[in-house]
Amino acid sequence: MPQEIEPGRRRFLGAAAMTVAAAGFALPDSASAQAGTSLGDTNPAKPFGPLKQVDAGVLNVGYAEAGPGNGPAVVLLHGWPYDIHSFLEVAPLLASAGYRVLIPYLRGYGATRFLSSTALRNAQPSALALDTVEFMNVLGIRTALIAGFDWGARTANIIAALWPERCSAMVSVSGYLIGNPEAGKIPLPPKNELEWWYQFYFATERGRAGYDKYRHDFAKLIWQLASPKWNFDDATFERSAASFTNPDHVAIVIHNYRWRLGIADGEPKYSDLEKRLAASPVIAVPTITLEGDANGAPHPDPSAYAKKFSGKYENRIIKGGIGHNLPQEAPKEFAQAVIDVDRF
Repeated sequence: MPQEIEPGRRRFLGAAAMTVAAAGFALPDSASAQAGTSLGDTNPAKPFGPLKQVDAGVLNVGYAEAGPGNGPAVVLLHGWPYDIHSFLEVAPLLASAGYRVLIPYLRGYGATRFLSSTALRNAQPSALALDTVEFMNVLGIRTALIAGFDWGARTANIIAALWPERCSAMVSVSGYLIGNPEAGKIPLPPKNELEWWYQFYFATERGRAGYDKYRHDFAKLIWQLASPKWNFDDATFERSAASFTNPDHVAIVIHNYRWRLGIADGEPKYSDLEKRLAASPVIAVPTITLEGDANGAPHPDPSAYAKKFSGKYENRIIKGGIGHNLPQEAPKEFAQAVIDVDRF
């Protein structure tokens, strides 16, 4: 049975701040995360300080880092249309528990850039997953706990399925999200198709132009629809919206959704990975899946994916009007899930 959790509070961030510097952090550190850690409400969030940059695979990746450099690694992955600030309150909670927290911008977001001007602006899921593996390689991280939502949850799923030796455990919002273009061609009931309106819009050139012209307003609308009970303020939204000015953002978003509909090609070098993913592989690493009780974005029912996890597994329903951007709306519950699945 899913575990239901009522957040003790919901804080909406303004200008308050966690300074993430390259050398050290003001938050209390421990040598390693302690078994049985239970998070309190005393960790203040501070804005991310100067980001780090590293060449990894086809990208120069911009990322935030928190916590002790020798702590167990946790990689936090955001989705669309969000960015690393979805984890602004999660990061200090995990850092204070002794984790080395790494939060990269996905390709097409924020400070992340392609190294080649001629590289295909490809956003097929296996490419995004390989980005994360390359990022870990460059930082010398053999194994990490990987947690994410939206595109980030799908990326975590893929890494856990294809490279389980690189993923010690996983937290995935909305469960099992591995799909393929063939499955995307299967018609859904009208009510479900309506929820994907933006996917069909992006399939058109009008949609590409419209998203490019109105990406700020478009993203804000998605935030409102996906988290109908989250009363985020303008400062919270604008902080993340700045990452959508990335010169490759529109191309990446459009390609992702067109690829999922089977109307845009990927790259041959990812074909073998996509074939493996098309079989909907079972995930064996320890996993906690999370779902908000007010998620307005399309998402599967937990009963539909429970059997896709063969290792130790738990599903939690986070109550209190929590929507799609779960780590930002319920940071304490998200961070606690990371700590708990690490104990599995």
